[in-house]
Amino acid sequence: MPTTHTLVIGAGQAGLAVSRSLADADVDHVVLERGRVAERWRSHRWEALRLLTPNWATRLPGWSYQGPHPDGYMTATELAGYLTDYAGSFAAPVHEHSPVRSLEPAEGGYAVWTDDARWRAANVVIATGWCDEPRVPVVAARLDRTIAQVTTSSYRNPDELPDGRVLVVGASATGVQLADELARAGRDVVLAVGRHSRLPRCYRGVDIWWWLDQIGTFARTIDQVSDPARSRREGSVQLAGRADHRDVDLPALQRLGVRLAGRLVGVDGARVGFADDLPVTTAAAEARLERILHQVDGHIRALGLGAEVLSPAPRRPVDLTDRIDELDLRDEQVGAVVWATGFTRPYPWLHVPVLDQRGEIAQRRGITPHAGLYVLGQRFQHRGDSNFIDGVRHDAAHVARHIASRLQSHEPIAS
Repeated sequence: MPTTHTLVIGAGQAGLAVSRSLADADVDHVVLERGRVAERWRSHRWEALRLLTPNWATRLPGWSYQGPHPDGYMTATELAGYLTDYAGSFAAPVHEHSPVRSLEPAEGGYAVWTDDARWRAANVVIATGWCDEPRVPVVAARLDRTIAQVTTSSYRNPDELPDGRVLVVGASATGVQLADELARAGRDVVLAVGRHSRLPRCYRGVDIWWWLDQIGTFARTIDQVSDPARSRREGSVQLAGRADHRDVDLPALQRLGVRLAGRLVGVDGARVGFADDLPVTTAAAEARLERILHQVDGHIRALGLGAEVLSPAPRRPVDLTDRIDELDLRDEQVGAVVWATGFTRPYPWLHVPVLDQRGEIAQRRGITPHAGLYVLGQRFQHRGDSNFIDGVRHDAAHVARHIASRLQSHEPIAS
């Protein structure tokens, strides 16, 4: 029975970040990965995917982008290579192809079963990521079986979808990117829009991500927001990482011919119904956008940058005159529905009573109520960017410090 002081589950950006932090603190540990390093970026992303974040914002403990395009955006394949090189840079103790089948309390810590081993560890860090399995609404089961259903994990490219129009459900980052890609491939697209966050890719000539970093958006902690639960449910922003810096917000999609509907609320065979909430959700997104850009403008004035940046460009409003309330998918010749409705994080292997009422791991700054059990990479875990590559480094450092503080006082693990 192999033993280690700390066992990390997952070798994506979160698992590798805490591995490097533990190595720097001389904490004995191993990392278990179900496939290869960065497996999810290798095998569960569509072909044209690029990160929302610029290359300069891929900072990890002891590692940062050193290539020729700091303002570019990595593909999923490039990021997998980036993380593989990172793991190699400090000889991360990764055990690949070791899926975890069970995690439960044991004397002196925890027992973790894989297909070929039973590990013992005083500490366990769950770093399996925020985007685990696609969340498909229950109404999907009532959809006409002749219409193909695709999730954001199974979608690869427009050519793999059946002929005909496409209904994309969900208008956060993934949904709008897929609607943009499908429309540019010549497909007729209807986009069902729920609550969303609108941002321009560039503002006053500078990437919006740089502005958000400068005004402290990402450094804001969960203790500083009025409604933590709501903040953790916010959809990702309507951005795409493209060399031409094009927008993929609703007005940009409408210019490509994408038709808009409200939130999908009902399915009866080939007939689908939408809520009459598009005016409300778009107005709320516009108000949030105004607040952010007002902060950016204030930052520009405070630092005297007005002469160095462009004047604000006029923004197009969302056209609400032709929104859809109901759709007969057969009459409209819709061949596929793409569910871009977020992700869920099931933990069938987790046998420690640490899940809250929503099925999420209860934690504060990555530290759970069960001594020695930690989590990383959760949405707004502590900072606004906790689930981004650039932000997980802060939580990883905090968790590693906490684990190191337990090292001296913890008794040896019973074998």
